[in-house]
Amino acid sequence: MLGKEVSATDDFVKGLWRENPVFVQVLGMCPALAVSNTAINALTMGLATTFVLIMSGMSVSALRNFIPREARIVSYICIIASFVTAVDYVIMAISLELHRSLGAFIALIVVNCLILGRAEAFASKNTVSRATLDALGMGAGFTVALLWIGVVREILGSNSLFGIALFPDAFQTWTVMVLPSGGFFAMAMWLLLVNWLKNRQTESQAQTQELTP
Repeated sequence: MLGKEVSATDDFVKGLWRENPVFVQVLGMCPALAVSNTAINALTMGLATTFVLIMSGMSVSALRNFIPREARIVSYICIIASFVTAVDYVIMAISLELHRSLGAFIALIVVNCLILGRAEAFASKNTVSRATLDALGMGAGFTVALLWIGVVREILGSNSLFGIALFPDAFQTWTVMVLPSGGFFAMAMWLLLVNWLKNRQTESQAQTQELTP
């Protein structure tokens, strides 16, 4: 029982840090760099991707014994496209302005290598519960990464956060941060920090092992 609990927890936690889809696996970079010019855009794209990840993971896992191996990729894409269409209509119903700002990148969730990769590598080989936890963890990690990038770009590029002004008008904004190239700068900043933290964690674990008799 304990082994199952640890495994289930690991299925979720790995997507947040150890196998973060953006900062570690470097997957789904198209939306991460394209729509993260504001925090609200980044959060919306992250939540939309998480929903599609969870629902497609559950569906693929539940149908894994019924989908012919030869048609698995086509079947996965059809399943993913169904949930992407639903998300597209929901965002359109909530806010047309937000839907326009995200543009074609909502539809491009269908070909996001993160979602198709988790369907093929994990959901198709595991139970519905494990597939759901894996998708939830990967989605949460993807959302957090996009939000971090979006927060940095909006603060430095627009002097605001979620549309709320932060500093006096004298604050000099970095115009480059709201441009597509700004996504690369913000991504590089976070990758440096994440890799530094990972190296520190590895060194700390190595020192602990050396001290352990």
